[in-house]
Amino acid sequence: MPLVPKTFSFTFLAYLSGCILLHAACNPADTKGKKNGDDSLQVINLPGPVPLPAAEASRIKNACQLWYDTVLMQKGFNGGMIVAKNGNIVFEKYNGTGHLPGSDPITDSTPLHIASITKTFTAMAVLKLQQDGKLNIDDEFNKYFPAFNYPGITIRCLLNHRSGLPNYNYFMEKLGWDKTRFVSNEDVLDYLITRKTELPDIAPPGLHFSYCNTNYALLALLIEKITGATYDTFLKKTFFIPLQMKHTYVFSLADTLKAIPSYNWRGTLETFNFLDQVYGDKNIYTTPRDLLTWDRALTSDLIFTPETLDQAYAPYSNEKSGQHNYGLGWRMNIFPDGNKVIYHNGWWHGSNACFTRLLKEKATIIVIGNKFTRSVYHAKVLTSVFGDYYLPEEEEENNASKDSVKAVNAKQKTGTPQIRKPKKDLKGKKDSS
Repeated sequence: MPLVPKTFSFTFLAYLSGCILLHAACNPADTKGKKNGDDSLQVINLPGPVPLPAAEASRIKNACQLWYDTVLMQKGFNGGMIVAKNGNIVFEKYNGTGHLPGSDPITDSTPLHIASITKTFTAMAVLKLQQDGKLNIDDEFNKYFPAFNYPGITIRCLLNHRSGLPNYNYFMEKLGWDKTRFVSNEDVLDYLITRKTELPDIAPPGLHFSYCNTNYALLALLIEKITGATYDTFLKKTFFIPLQMKHTYVFSLADTLKAIPSYNWRGTLETFNFLDQVYGDKNIYTTPRDLLTWDRALTSDLIFTPETLDQAYAPYSNEKSGQHNYGLGWRMNIFPDGNKVIYHNGWWHGSNACFTRLLKEKATIIVIGNKFTRSVYHAKVLTSVFGDYYLPEEEEENNASKDSVKAVNAKQKTGTPQIRKPKKDLKGKKDSS
């Protein structure tokens, strides 16, 4: 399907209407899923928040407010932020408008693109299928896609980024994809199969960790193969609807008019490109409140067993020493005492996000923005509000250059973190989910 024009106009609107009708006609499963008993799905009633002592709530709120004012807002943050403990929202702020310039304020019900944080949903969907006996993550991927001519690549290898596959963000273009057409997940799989001899940088599976969006595009196809439903429909019926995540959806072309756009650090609109229809590695839009609901669901034992969560949070990237590691759909920092910071970041076009979870302290830090600022990733400094965490280098979701962001070192000596301003925003870098 051809790409949308880069500027909005009456011609564009007419064109888009035709595309949406074509999209609906070509994807009957999506329409069917919306009518197939969604209203009858059982709601999952999560445990209520555990009250916090007033003094503790005040201390956390003040520390977050200081960081928000002196770090995030200094970079023109446009988006939403929540910090919670025991399910209680202790700090919550929204700033800016969905469109720049605009008069549509970002609120607690404004869905924004969380980019690679989407991987946490994809991974947990696969683990839910294993938990329900529908697959085994140690199965080879070609058990379900026999034409996939990469022996030894298991589902687990895809989940923990040890497949050795190259990144579709780059090889589709290098192999001559017509950039006036959107790439689909099926196109990614087809290129892997039919153009294998032309692909650079294929490594043996399990050899080393290499963060790769291709893995999660394939996992989305696996979910569809196993369930017979679209990726969107399965996530809605399994997570979004039961958890009442009413402002969360998987982006498709039909959502083009309603989706909040993103902007670069200058405030210039980021337009669609040929990679914008691939999902599983990106393309979930949500709010800080809905993402907090997802966090509460993960800790509730109402969807996942402790054994499933143990697998998700186990470190699989152990060939290099240090605190950084990756589980099944989750980044983590592992400390000498065994404690972990479980997190994922996201970056696609001008949208970037941070989703950080402290399992021991039952604390959650969420920042989502649609105007790029690398300060979003520095939100992990607030882990020191909850415990004596040492924060090593923070990895951004930029696989091209693997740039790092220095985390801000905060100490909880006086109840208020000591904050150093972050480096300047990244400029002119190629984005990656």
